[in-house]
Amino acid sequence: MSVQSNVRRVTTNTLQEMKNRGEKISMLTAYDYSMARIVDEAGIDVMLVGDSASNVMAGHETTLPITLDQMIYHASSVVRAAKRSLVVVDMPFGSYQGNSKEALNSAIRIMKETGGHAVKMEGGEEIVESIKRILTAGIPVMGHLGLTPQSIYKFGTYQVRAREGEEADRLLRDAELLDQSGVFAIVLEKIPAKLASEVAKRVQVPVIGIGAGADVDGQVLVVHDMLGITQEFSPRFLRRYASIGETMHHAVAQYVADVKSRDFPNAVEQY
Repeated sequence: MSVQSNVRRVTTNTLQEMKNRGEKISMLTAYDYSMARIVDEAGIDVMLVGDSASNVMAGHETTLPITLDQMIYHASSVVRAAKRSLVVVDMPFGSYQGNSKEALNSAIRIMKETGGHAVKMEGGEEIVESIKRILTAGIPVMGHLGLTPQSIYKFGTYQVRAREGEEADRLLRDAELLDQSGVFAIVLEKIPAKLASEVAKRVQVPVIGIGAGADVDGQVLVVHDMLGITQEFSPRFLRRYASIGETMHHAVAQYVADVKSRDFPNAVEQY
């Protein structure tokens, strides 16, 4: 059942109000109009146009190859479907690292050409200058710490981050720095639940977890993973809510069989 058409649009302020009153925030990725419309109508709070589109939509091994133009294409498709959800757009690799002016220009392009509501950036202290510059243009920024897929070649692994004392301490400092810099929320990916809980207590803004335990302010998953469209990715934190990939496979196989056997189209399925 879809939500009512007259429900209030979710904003960055809405998310802060939800944290303040202890209401959990729901967030899923979306990359195209048709899927985004279903997700939005189901009542999701935030739709993230993730650079994970590089993986699930384009078949790349990492998120690095996706371009700013491609992210703008995906985001504009999602925005056209969003009637309730806050739409956050990932800034892709190479569009903001090391150059705050380029970061601002990239963020402006995303906002102007997609109609999105906010951008998301990976990293801590090293990108604070870019975050502050983007915020001066009135563009809301969501942070992202822990496992940051755009830095996968630096990490060399997708294993849990910030297990050890020094890395955990740095993540806490980065989270507080992002909070002070003015981000409206922070995603924590694949870090120990105890550390994520500590971050959520220390910062004022909402903390959204993916593989970061239950004691944060909300959760995010990749929609293709939780619906069972993708099958090869099965981390501990992923709960599959459907097996749509299997259903689609059977449907297509049956269509092929019906065409081959001349069962489709039948007498009532033609003019």
